[in-house]
Amino acid sequence: MVVKALEAEGVPVVFGIPGGPIIPLYDALMDAPFRHILVRHEQAACHAADGYARVTGRPGVCIATSGPGATNVITGMATAAMDSVPLVVIAGQVARPLLGSDAFQEADIFGMTLSVVKHSFFVQHLAELPRALRGAFYLAASGRPGPVLVTIPVDVLRASGPFFYPAEVTFPGYRPGAWEDLSRLDEAADLLRRAERPVFLVGGGVIRGEAWDPLFRAATRHGVPVATTLMGKGAFPESSPLALGLLGMHGTPVANRALTEADLVVAVGTRFSDRSTGQVARFAPRARVIHADLDPAELGKNVPVHLGLVGEARKILEALAAAPAAPEEHRREWGATLESWRQKHPLRDPRRTDGYAPWDVLDAVRARAGEDALVTTEVGQHQMWTALHWPLDHPRKFISSGGLGTMGFGLPAALGAHQGAPHRPLVCVAGDGSLLMNVQELDTLVREGVPARIIVFNNGSLGMVRQWQKLFWKERFSATETGEGCRFAALAEAFGARGWTVQTPQELGPALDGAFAARGPSLVDVRLPREEMVFPMVPAGEALENFIEAGAPSTR
Repeated sequence: MVVKALEAEGVPVVFGIPGGPIIPLYDALMDAPFRHILVRHEQAACHAADGYARVTGRPGVCIATSGPGATNVITGMATAAMDSVPLVVIAGQVARPLLGSDAFQEADIFGMTLSVVKHSFFVQHLAELPRALRGAFYLAASGRPGPVLVTIPVDVLRASGPFFYPAEVTFPGYRPGAWEDLSRLDEAADLLRRAERPVFLVGGGVIRGEAWDPLFRAATRHGVPVATTLMGKGAFPESSPLALGLLGMHGTPVANRALTEADLVVAVGTRFSDRSTGQVARFAPRARVIHADLDPAELGKNVPVHLGLVGEARKILEALAAAPAAPEEHRREWGATLESWRQKHPLRDPRRTDGYAPWDVLDAVRARAGEDALVTTEVGQHQMWTALHWPLDHPRKFISSGGLGTMGFGLPAALGAHQGAPHRPLVCVAGDGSLLMNVQELDTLVREGVPARIIVFNNGSLGMVRQWQKLFWKERFSATETGEGCRFAALAEAFGARGWTVQTPQELGPALDGAFAARGPSLVDVRLPREEMVFPMVPAGEALENFIEAGAPSTR
């Protein structure tokens, strides 16, 4: 029944690891018309399903056994929940007569995960199974997406009976779209037309809602610059003169200054996280804020709003794109001001001319990967360097953990991303700290022949935490320096991948050429000094305009 349900949903691939209580399902998977990929850790299975979902927009699926198998996927579900990613997680459980007896590998995964799932099904009777599976896919992908857990005891998995898969399901109280309120859309369009210093702020909801085309039309029609959150990267072409880039703690100076000086902020599909807003009381202090989101609970939750719109991002942006626009000269001074800020605050430190700065490494990688490449990241300094210095003109190509900031995400996410878009070049940018958290998936990449190019920014430390310690904790480097650490090239070779170590600018090009020529996965270990830091940076709790630039760090 489970296999037939996954087949009916058009699932092409699932990720997982078998165990005792899930063996009946794995036996059925032997005859499934879709692929199962055996990973080396259940957390990685969930991250791989997540990577697939972010690239395709369709629910990713992972499978875990009971007990530790199920508990291992919790971090993956929390990651997906924070970033609104559609997942269906199928977990085994001990037989029903053993529930509550502390049986071998029993764990209350239903209770443990209530705070990190959109919904959870505990299938106690065979007749409930078809509706639970159909409901899981429906709930995961409809409305605001998220992870849905389906727990199935092993005796239910062993049972048999008539199978009727429902074409649709309903749930009392769950009506996506029922809360739509676009009654003030004309007022929003009028505010946009009259504003002199407007800014679009777009988040992951624009990508999930496939609203990037109307966003581009609205921005260009009205001549409005666009800043993005980390999850919104790729929603607006960064080659456009209207692109301000990333907003927030490690946002571009021009984006952060623009939000500070704007008289109108039109925020679409973003939840105003603390990493985006800085000190909330001083966020966009001169602006009226229009907040458009599919989830009414987000309106006014973190930032007070002047005008709220509840509905699909595509519908809202289509309306704004069709609304009357102000004369071009109305915003000419605003455009000139933004350009002056770009010139005054260059994103790259102009004093770095050795060709070995982090952005030089990323430029060299991108030149070989091409503009169509998918890039996944782990979490840390390398993540912010990539967000700032890997320009994108299209969505669903930058795959990164945002809200939860999950180290160990990027490598298994690359595995899943490749299943969703196997024709695209694939790069995983990692740090030496993050990569080791799920490095076992190198085995899976080799076994599956995934041509991922893994670029390790290796500074022998937990770089982002060390940066905070240097700037704000009097250089007391507690538990952040790992010394010489792992020889990653040798580790890659041990797993069956190709590996290179780079310690000078002269070694970078040949190593990358070799890595991109390899047939399967390859790894380039780029050694960086510990003193390398990510700038710009807004200290925690500060206003966005109080950013630290390269060359002028201040300690606190």
